[in-house]
Amino acid sequence: MSTKSTQLQQIADDIITDDVSPELRAGAIQMVFADGNPNAEIVFIGEAPGKKEDEQGIPFVGAAGKFLNEMLETIGLKREDIYITNIVKYRPPNNRDPLPEEKKAFWPYLVRQLDVIQPKLVVTLGRHSMEYFLPNQKISAIHGEPKRIEFGDRKQVIVPLFHPAAALYNGGLRQTLLDDFSRIPVIISKI
Repeated sequence: MSTKSTQLQQIADDIITDDVSPELRAGAIQMVFADGNPNAEIVFIGEAPGKKEDEQGIPFVGAAGKFLNEMLETIGLKREDIYITNIVKYRPPNNRDPLPEEKKAFWPYLVRQLDVIQPKLVVTLGRHSMEYFLPNQKISAIHGEPKRIEFGDRKQVIVPLFHPAAALYNGGLRQTLLDDFSRIPVIISKI
């Protein structure tokens, strides 16, 4: 087990030990921590697990996850090449949006995950994960545009994307997401 894996496992254990968001935990089957490669250059961050994710304990395994996998293939990547997580690690009841206090409770653990992985690029999926990194921005205005921010003691490049689930309800967004996704390799090469 690499030290990164050990450190990430410690963060997952801490979420359980610290009993982050007990109301959410009580309504969920299990914590959905993350999936993928701790040595990845790219970290994808969604908002919270859904029903399928809660059942399997893995982020992005439902319909939105299938679309994400397809988009990864278009840029020559697989799930094993990236690291994927959500801000909130338990499924909110009836897949409602995570509440501000729920996101706030999990935020320090997400920061620790990023500190361990030190990715070249963070891709936020949906406005909930974007707003923590890029407050007061509109996703419709800045999707697909790399932004360099101060993050802890380092600079971090963030690319906000629409959530893959949105593309399942809105066909027009599907092409937008594919177009934005196609820019990721270019952005990585410039970092």
